[in-house]
Amino acid sequence: MLHGKAHKYGKNVDTDVIIPGKYCNIIDPAELGKHALEGLDPNYTTKMKSGDIIVADTNFGCGSSREVAPIAIKGSGTSAVIAKSFARIFYRNALNIGLPIFESAEAVDGIDDGDEIEVFPESGVIRNITKGTEYKSAEFPPFMRELIDAGGLVPYVERRLAAKV
Repeated sequence: MLHGKAHKYGKNVDTDVIIPGKYCNIIDPAELGKHALEGLDPNYTTKMKSGDIIVADTNFGCGSSREVAPIAIKGSGTSAVIAKSFARIFYRNALNIGLPIFESAEAVDGIDDGDEIEVFPESGVIRNITKGTEYKSAEFPPFMRELIDAGGLVPYVERRLAAKV
């Protein structure tokens, strides 16, 4: 289960505002995380706490195929992103690095900035503790849950290869 406060943003949050280009040469996820959403909300990393959840409208992660965008979000301590829809390349990049993302228009419409949220990746259930409401997103198939739980594609493959030796 994931648990945190919601930080709500609008439509078309692009990778350029998720992590501005001047930071794209940083390879340490925690260091990248210090600049997460800096181009959209310069105070994001000071007001969020580890485990908090980004909630956004449609087309989250659009723009360039900046692979460091989901790494910056995860590196900031953000536990998940809930959006009405994701840009396809961001969606794949997020899963590849083990950042859980959930599509649910109803949840986005029912969650306000600052609401306390719980997300159950195994079932796709999203609970708004503040309002006492519950929503559903598509649940991840077992393979994708294993990939996310492993921390992304590389650790998942390493684990699988080690198991075969």
